[in-house]
Amino acid sequence: MISGLFIFTHQFKYHSEMKKLVSVLLTILSVAVGALFIYSSYTKLYTIQSFESFQYSIVEYVKLPWLLAAVGGRYLIGVEMGLGILLITHLWGKNKWVPKAAAILTIIFSIYLVYLWIYAGDDINCGCFGDAIWMSPSASLIKNAILLVALQIITRYHNGFRNNILKWVGVAVAIVCSIVPFILYPLPDTHPQWLQKGRFQLDMTKLYEPGKTDAPIVDLRKGKHVIAFFSLKCPHCQMAAYKMHIMKENNPALPFQMVIAGKDENKAEFFKKTKAENIPYTRLKGEDFTNLVGFSWPVIYLVKDGWVEAQTDYVTMSQGAIEDWLAKP
Repeated sequence: MISGLFIFTHQFKYHSEMKKLVSVLLTILSVAVGALFIYSSYTKLYTIQSFESFQYSIVEYVKLPWLLAAVGGRYLIGVEMGLGILLITHLWGKNKWVPKAAAILTIIFSIYLVYLWIYAGDDINCGCFGDAIWMSPSASLIKNAILLVALQIITRYHNGFRNNILKWVGVAVAIVCSIVPFILYPLPDTHPQWLQKGRFQLDMTKLYEPGKTDAPIVDLRKGKHVIAFFSLKCPHCQMAAYKMHIMKENNPALPFQMVIAGKDENKAEFFKKTKAENIPYTRLKGEDFTNLVGFSWPVIYLVKDGWVEAQTDYVTMSQGAIEDWLAKP
């Protein structure tokens, strides 16, 4: 009998220790998932460029109106932040609505990623971590699949704090976090210039601001010019610049002007690959650059007297078409 009691006690302790271990592991899992949600929202909000890049991807690929994308983007980031905080603190609300809502949000993002993959391909940054971590749609879908499994395990086997007061604290946190992005980045009064369609006047103030040492030699606000906006690390920009270099060699009279942005250490590699030293260029700071042309590059404008008359890209751009445009009155 004593032996049986010993075995029973040993098994009870064993199961008790296993329960504690499982509970600790589930807690760590919940904290890790919550931290990932918070980091994801943080990287989108960290800089105006990261935030607008995420917002722009919604406009560009989902084709939502600018105002709807501006509101929806801010709200989704805020909800993502709130859910992350609640997952870490285990304030899961009635019927565990927090991990369930996190799973629904992950599914919504996954549907967007599938659409993005089909529409734009798999060689673009999906924006899930802003500009901090470049991630393709396919890689992000794998990440989301792991997240959904983790959230299912948390929902089924783990319990958060249960208290009527804490229940309302969770709701309050979710509401406050959903408002934060609207405070950090108030809704703009007007559409960005880079979303304009048709003929529009290009704001070139930053290219000629006082004290700028590499301002364009010619006045791009007068006459006809082909103005190309390139990011130094962008492979499509490098292809377009090399193409323009060849055109310039064939016809030195072509009025090309490059506007480049990026880190100084990438400049030498850019010109090594493109051989575009025969094309005049000026530089813009990252924020000035994206404010002017957005977050999808290259951007190549055909400009007459400061007005954008047409736009081309690195694939369709041709010397013949540009020369025909220049020949028009």
